[in-house]
Amino acid sequence: MYRLDPKPGYIYEHMALHVTERIASGELAPDTPLPAERRLACEYGVSLGSARHATYLLHSRGFVVTIRSKGTYIARDAQQKAEQRLQTA
Repeated sequence: MYRLDPKPGYIYEHMALHVTERIASGELAPDTPLPAERRLACEYGVSLGSARHATYLLHSRGFVVTIRSKGTYIARDAQQKAEQRLQTA
């Protein structure tokens, strides 16, 4: 189970940031499936709603793409985007 930053703020934002760090490090490689929201919720010890919101943030930031009836995948250029975002944060 992953431990999120205890700083004040929304859990889903901390979770999205941690997943972004995992993408930047190559742990979650481009064109591979993002773990299902239920699995993410279990891995991070958060509610399903928080996992869904984190996935939504990742999607809106261009780190993941969703293919209907197939799943959510790490975007091809996600690692570069993640590295850039973390450098400016």
